[in-house]
Amino acid sequence: QALSEITNVEPWVCANLIRLFKEENTIPFIARYRKELINNLEADALREVQQALEELRAVAKKTHTTIQKLKKEGKLSGGLLTALLNCRTSEELDHVSAPYKTGSKGTKAQRAKQLGLEPAALSILQNPMELNLFSYIRPNTKGLSTIQEVEAGVQHILADIFAKDKDTLDFIRKLCQQRYICIQSALAKVSSKSGNEKDIDKFQLYHEFSCNIKSIQHHQILAINRGENLKILTVKVNIPDGVKNEFCWWCVNERWRPKQFLKPELMRILRNSVEDAYKRLIHPLLCREFRSKLTSDAEKESVMMFGRNLRQLLLTSPVRGRTLMGVDPGYKHGCKLAIISPTSQILHTDVVYLHSGQGFCEAEKIKRLLLQYNCSTIVIGNGTACRETEAYFADLIMKKYFAPLDVVYCIVSEAGASIYSVSPEASKEMPDLDPNLRSAVSIARRVQDPLAELVKIEPKHIGVGMYQHDVSQTLLKATLDSVVEECVSFVGVDINICSEILLRHIAGLNANRAKNIIEWREKNGPFINREQLKEVKGLGPKSFQQCAGFIRFNQEYIKTFCRMTCPFLISDSNKKTEPGSHVLLTKAGAQGKKKGKPTPYASQQPNPLDQTCIHPESYNIAMRFLSLIGGNANDIGKSDMQQKVNAVIQKEGLEGTAKRLNTTVHTLQLIIDGLTQPEGFDIRTDFDKPDFKRSIVCFEDLSVGAILTGKVENATPFGVFVDIGVGKAGLIPVRSITEAKLSKVKKRRSLGLGPGERVEVKVLNVDIARLRITLDLIRVL
Repeated sequence: QALSEITNVEPWVCANLIRLFKEENTIPFIARYRKELINNLEADALREVQQALEELRAVAKKTHTTIQKLKKEGKLSGGLLTALLNCRTSEELDHVSAPYKTGSKGTKAQRAKQLGLEPAALSILQNPMELNLFSYIRPNTKGLSTIQEVEAGVQHILADIFAKDKDTLDFIRKLCQQRYICIQSALAKVSSKSGNEKDIDKFQLYHEFSCNIKSIQHHQILAINRGENLKILTVKVNIPDGVKNEFCWWCVNERWRPKQFLKPELMRILRNSVEDAYKRLIHPLLCREFRSKLTSDAEKESVMMFGRNLRQLLLTSPVRGRTLMGVDPGYKHGCKLAIISPTSQILHTDVVYLHSGQGFCEAEKIKRLLLQYNCSTIVIGNGTACRETEAYFADLIMKKYFAPLDVVYCIVSEAGASIYSVSPEASKEMPDLDPNLRSAVSIARRVQDPLAELVKIEPKHIGVGMYQHDVSQTLLKATLDSVVEECVSFVGVDINICSEILLRHIAGLNANRAKNIIEWREKNGPFINREQLKEVKGLGPKSFQQCAGFIRFNQEYIKTFCRMTCPFLISDSNKKTEPGSHVLLTKAGAQGKKKGKPTPYASQQPNPLDQTCIHPESYNIAMRFLSLIGGNANDIGKSDMQQKVNAVIQKEGLEGTAKRLNTTVHTLQLIIDGLTQPEGFDIRTDFDKPDFKRSIVCFEDLSVGAILTGKVENATPFGVFVDIGVGKAGLIPVRSITEAKLSKVKKRRSLGLGPGERVEVKVLNVDIARLRITLDLIRVL
């Protein structure tokens, strides 16, 4: 119930998710194979629920600790236990348990209690007629020597009681929700005298800034926090005096109204106590709470946006079947080149010096290489000297220097390429290559297969986030790792050719299991079917359940291998075998006796369903469905399979067919997708490809009103940065991104654009001095 209220997800879905997460199911597995239990929620929503669940569990753990502590101290009553168990947040728990905590010895209230003034304070509230404050005076005791000191001590105790009372705090919070509370920032006096001018200018918008806490944007909170941490800004929450006045009146006349008549001097102490409680204890508490809530929400939104951007980038459509030349630009140390084959093999690496007076001589070398390897696509990294390198190639292309090749080029982000080039993974993958040349290989592969290449780099180094160093690093890492796992799983991997790095990101697998799979493959030869995964060390039933649906098998490759090694395995699937016969396919392809636990060779026959997204747990239903439509497993992905499926579904309907097969509509739809999608189907084909160009546009060429096409580089809460090919990204303010301009074809969870999407834009403003371009979104291409 608590989880449902926090996340706005139906209670029955939350109940199912709590159980699914408890059973160690992964988000990709739940999102694809348990749709009926989660009401078809997307992976992003599942992550939000999972995060909220973890926060609630942390509160539950803290509640348990508090209950045990209060029980041990003898302070736990039935009412208090109920109140503690009803707490939903850590803040609520602190408020409920505050009156029962042993106060620190340093507080004013604690010192007054040690002087014996607590009975006097309680008497003002409960029995003021019998109170005589003069009786508490002790001339030789500090804090009790005068009536003024006694009154001050009583006032501190009362203020402490008021500030820790749950009803009082609930009232002031409710009051604040109805009033205009604003957050203000100003330039710090110290920074204006001695600060770095460049840093101070970055926060120019916040030198005199004020905004309602209900309408302030997430990026504004993160900017203000960073300015405050750098001591450039001073920040405060402004609660109007009207809140204080109404609160004090309510306390004196309602909540803490004395049970008996109060003498004027005692009424003055009560009023002063309420004002003191508000000013010294409650106001700072409220300010901390507001700042904490705003920061927490801003961090979560920043992390979620980083995740959305990362997913968009990882799912960029791969460029298959091309030989590519990757170029890592540079001045003094030259431009590093790497030519890679359509299967990602490194064909050639080199260094050319294009920007040191040798450009003409080097052009001949580049032409020779392009012709030698029949390469007509150049991929340029967007780092240092990118603009000059782009101009160099664009000029040669326009002059048709590379004829007869029709050469095109594209710019790709090289964020993280240099970090990867010196990593242990890169050393293992390209041991004989200089780190500088490895980055050129990585740049080319980012276009050829973005997902396979980008998973090698720690997500936060890919450069599609905002304020990533200011947010919770634990939350950021968990979210980004989950997004990578989701993308790799949903795209799927061919178990017999994928890298160990890619494999470890599949749902249910980790570094050890991925390593064991690769070792099994090297020792025994290719995997023939999904069932063989169960033979891998460390891959138990749960891991198999989570990963099996995301593992793919190229059927042609397996059939060719089987024909070469054990023809009888694929001869006649109905042919009966002798009981007790077992076969092992060794790396050399020979038949041999397997030591240890025998595996029936029936389990080593290729299964056409293994090339689909259908989970092994649904194979039985899939085969019954094939019988129903009169289809054959060997016809998966062919046009007549689609016709047979359509004929049955049109006749009986999706729900009727599901009922007949005793399964759910979601499972049946997944089976239909798996049977009708062509072999080698890739979900990334619906996403944008790199923008290949032949010519360059300069910053100076831009004019207001010009219509251009570009590619989204990064998305933030205040707008979207678009690469329009002039060396500097333009900004589409968030107000320009409306529902009418977004593509209706693509499913969108929010009104947002992500990295890699192609857009048509109109130039609104060009600030040459500051190199700033403001754009208006026309439409998403």
